[in-house]
Amino acid sequence: MSGSGGSEVRTPIFSGENYEFWRIKMVTIFKSIGLWNLVEKGLPTPDSKKKKKEAKGSSEDDRDEEMMAVLMRDAKALGIIQNAVSDQIFPQIANADSAKMAWDLLYGEYHGGDQVRSIKLQNLIREFEYARMRDDESLSSYLTRLNDLINQMRTFGESLSNERLVQKVLISLSKPYDSICLVIENTKCLETVELQEVVAILKSQEQRFDLHNVDTTEKAFASFSVSPQGHNRNGAQSGSSKFQKNWNPKGKKWDPKSRFQQRPLNSPASNSY
Repeated sequence: MSGSGGSEVRTPIFSGENYEFWRIKMVTIFKSIGLWNLVEKGLPTPDSKKKKKEAKGSSEDDRDEEMMAVLMRDAKALGIIQNAVSDQIFPQIANADSAKMAWDLLYGEYHGGDQVRSIKLQNLIREFEYARMRDDESLSSYLTRLNDLINQMRTFGESLSNERLVQKVLISLSKPYDSICLVIENTKCLETVELQEVVAILKSQEQRFDLHNVDTTEKAFASFSVSPQGHNRNGAQSGSSKFQKNWNPKGKKWDPKSRFQQRPLNSPASNSY
């Protein structure tokens, strides 16, 4: 899809979630290519357009040509909206014959009134308060998940202070981070320390965890390596070597008692003293 000057317009795809994010991005796109006025206010009425042109002394052909240009621009805006929604959402705007109509249909369905927005915000706040880092979750993944919640809350007008965000991060991490969180709480003023500084300290700790895990894994593999003589590093003989010692060259099982078996009393060796 081309924008003004033939440049391609890459639109985010709305699939029914995070409508506020999608709407903000789309408004920026329409403003950048000069179509937001049509999307927001719709096509000018024929009467108002006619009065303006008559005041300027334009001919009817000129008015028709300019109206056609406006219709083409509106069709372009409508096409952008149609291509910016998923196949599941498209039927809701399939019958819209103008960009404003399609835009208003989506706005009314997903933006909601004050009561609906209030309920959505309360759900986000509740999810934020109960958010905890899972034991099998990396620090980066958890911070991304938490940041998504924060951004959604902001679109509904909820502003969170830096201090509250810092406190939330420190009390919601998994157990391995307890020691570093305690250090931060005892050495930093939570009212003034920036969230970015806290995150940088935590990510540094995460890197130490990763290095420790790598060293531990390498040592575990090293302890099981076998030398060419059939001994592992702790000096134990391999099972195959032990097996070989229990067999004589003729293939018969070796009997340790045979070395200490007494000779008969009437043998020549018994009379040699």
